[in-house]
Amino acid sequence: MSDLTPDGVKLDELSSKELHERAMQLARERRDVGFLWELLRAIPAAAAATGEVDRAEFDIFHVVSLLEEFTHAGEGEVGEALRPLYIRYIAEHANRT
Repeated sequence: MSDLTPDGVKLDELSSKELHERAMQLARERRDVGFLWELLRAIPAAAAATGEVDRAEFDIFHVVSLLEEFTHAGEGEVGEALRPLYIRYIAEHANRT
């Protein structure tokens, strides 16, 4: 693994903001949901490590809330509103392996 960017910049010399922007751009380009999930899981621990315990607790509860929404996204009015998305996805991908 190289610690250089494609344009020859050392990753350690970039600001945290620049690293975040580059990582997010790469994840979007690669459609890397795994990285995004890893980042979501790491944020509360990072907040706690900097002393922001209240923020860490909020982040954990927020992620849990989003997961709860995700697991019930096929139910009720939200499920009905998401029908076109489900239909399009199934029609486009069901027969692809």
